[in-house]
Amino acid sequence: MADVAGGPRVVVLTRVGCHLCDEAIAVVEAVCAETGDRWATRDVDADPELRRRYTDEVPVTFVDGAQHDYWRVDPARLRAALTGSSPR
Repeated sequence: MADVAGGPRVVVLTRVGCHLCDEAIAVVEAVCAETGDRWATRDVDADPELRRRYTDEVPVTFVDGAQHDYWRVDPARLRAALTGSSPR
């Protein structure tokens, strides 16, 4: 899941009806609003390979193309990944 120039730094793999996905999106949205970074979602069920690989870990969060978290997003850890600082 490589990042393309000008694309979002954070990508969240989600699925319809997933309450953990809704929570993860809320955290990502809030942190990215603070840092000014772009983010996006992708439906894991729309891609057979993503569904095969990540179905039990949804939501899955990627930062700069690397897997960052799954199930829950820690706002301090995400902020640190985006700003290059240590989580508090």
